[in-house]
Amino acid sequence: MKKRLFAAGMVFFLLVNIMLPVSARAEENTDAKSLTVDAKSAILIERDTGKILFNKNEHEKLSPASMTKIMTLLLIMEALEEGKLKLDEKLRISERAASMGGSQIFLEAGEEMSVEDLLKGIAVASGNDASVALAERIAGSEQAFVKKMNEKAKELQLKNTKFQNSTGLPADDHYSTAYDMAIMSKELLKHESVTTYTSIYEDYLRKGKENEFWLVNTNRLVKFYPGVDGLKTGYTSEAKYCLTATAEKDDMRVIAVVMGADSTKERNAQISQMLDYAFNHFQTKKLFKKGDKITELNLLKAENKITDVVASESISTLYRRGESTDKITTDIRLVKDLNLPVKRGEKVGELIVKNGDTILSKSALTVEEPIQQASFLTLWKRTWQTLAKNE
Repeated sequence: MKKRLFAAGMVFFLLVNIMLPVSARAEENTDAKSLTVDAKSAILIERDTGKILFNKNEHEKLSPASMTKIMTLLLIMEALEEGKLKLDEKLRISERAASMGGSQIFLEAGEEMSVEDLLKGIAVASGNDASVALAERIAGSEQAFVKKMNEKAKELQLKNTKFQNSTGLPADDHYSTAYDMAIMSKELLKHESVTTYTSIYEDYLRKGKENEFWLVNTNRLVKFYPGVDGLKTGYTSEAKYCLTATAEKDDMRVIAVVMGADSTKERNAQISQMLDYAFNHFQTKKLFKKGDKITELNLLKAENKITDVVASESISTLYRRGESTDKITTDIRLVKDLNLPVKRGEKVGELIVKNGDTILSKSALTVEEPIQQASFLTLWKRTWQTLAKNE
């Protein structure tokens, strides 16, 4: 009898222990499902880790409308960072750029405007004319720029994205997904200065002139949701109301995407609900800021023997509020047999963040200065210095 009671007790004990984690998981899933996003597709991710906090039909191919400009902005920011484009550079507007319909900043053919003002025109007012003007400057033509957009999508391993223009104006075979938009945004936000422009609620172009233009951000959450500082809205009759938004609070940055909402009000409410969920249930621990020195390269064949290796982006760990982060470790893996020269910003290694044996994230390590091949004179001097030390 005692043995039967003991066995029954053990079975009950095991069942309770098996059910407990299931209940915890069920509670977490219930939290996420309570978002009840009515749009066709949606996703919520934490920027640094890329972890998905909520998703709905995130791989469904849909028209992104003007959220297309997230990729346009990414290529513009890359060109600025690489020194191929200057903010104070004046561009002469082509007839084609000036002819763009839809949302615009009313550029005129032959008009000159700075790159920075055109960038504001895209980031704040979603100007199609400004998008084409900068696309032509960077690639020679919008068609060539679109090729770069699709190449970048391939580089980011976005399997469900294809662009036909730089603006998001209706076009056949032009599509993306909520997931792909989130990954594009994650990449764009590596260029931290982009939020200087996407966070502007209102500004002016051609200030004080007869053709002065009032810029008002198409993303109203920039003004009405604390911490929102980007990124891009979209609307066409086919795409309906779309928005990719990013917000930062307590050192945690998240990205929320909604595609195919029925109205601006619904779109903004659903994004706000996702942001509330993220900030109420999760938090991050910052490990490194973009540009922080992680280690250094010691290259005998480089002109400058010692070069700092830095974080290419902000690196954090993500955890539910109340969870422990005691087991977090990092592992540095540098590229073996690095080929010289190395360009500024080129990947030279990887920082792996782990929780115990579980890999949480991988981030590229880069150099902020180019590494040149050592000259014959430099190599000769080092050889003699080594010989002198050994004598």
